[in-house]
Amino acid sequence: MSDELEWEQDKSRFVEETDEVARPASSPLVRQLARLTRSLLDAPSVAHVLDRVVFAALEAIPAASVVSVTLRAPDGTFHTPVQTDPLADEIDRIQYATGEGPCVDMARMPGPGIAESDDLARDPKWPTFGPASAAHGMHSLLSTTLMPDSRPPLLSGALNVYSARTAAFTAADRDTALLLATHGSLALAATRAVTAADLKLEHLRRAVDSRDVIGQAKGILMHRRGITADEAFDTLRSTSQRLNVKLADLATTFAARHEEIDLPS
Repeated sequence: MSDELEWEQDKSRFVEETDEVARPASSPLVRQLARLTRSLLDAPSVAHVLDRVVFAALEAIPAASVVSVTLRAPDGTFHTPVQTDPLADEIDRIQYATGEGPCVDMARMPGPGIAESDDLARDPKWPTFGPASAAHGMHSLLSTTLMPDSRPPLLSGALNVYSARTAAFTAADRDTALLLATHGSLALAATRAVTAADLKLEHLRRAVDSRDVIGQAKGILMHRRGITADEAFDTLRSTSQRLNVKLADLATTFAARHEEIDLPS
């Protein structure tokens, strides 16, 4: 049987199973995961799948402040192809630079795993990364493995959930993270044409586009309110978190319609 025919049959079966578990009697989390499953089947690329997974985690885990995905390429290098906020990318890079932290630990795992810190500033497991993360305002972290496929390019990784609170995550949050990581793992396992280089390129393109539009929005706020660049960025970030929309999407809307709308102080 061809891969294409097998995948089409799998999609039909998955949709039927999704409809079955998404009945009104199901829990809110089950219904949310069912909706996510349906959306993953329609995603045009693995990068889009991972993007939907991180925002589902942000919505489904109450303590989550920012969420990201770490991918480990076959050459051992790490990168963050998707995140809900540039802050997650910034903190992830600290782990990649130091080789220390739960994200890199989980991305190196040969099998399923989960790592958690209730107080990053004082966690002896990560003496360099932990205090650096706390200095960025993130005090708890839950990270779970994304399983690699058996075929090249062998993309392994981790789903990373950061919280601004200490002792933030519950047993239910851990279960949710594991379920969402399974979705991300299935996306990686189903990937045939996408390589680590492709994901890096898409991430770089998104990053450049996001920085450009965020810079425009910051400039408008700085001119309008007479504030600093840091204050303008804080306004954009807090508003995006309050509205539960991506920072880049908020900046795009604000830059395009700044004569019609304003952001809360």
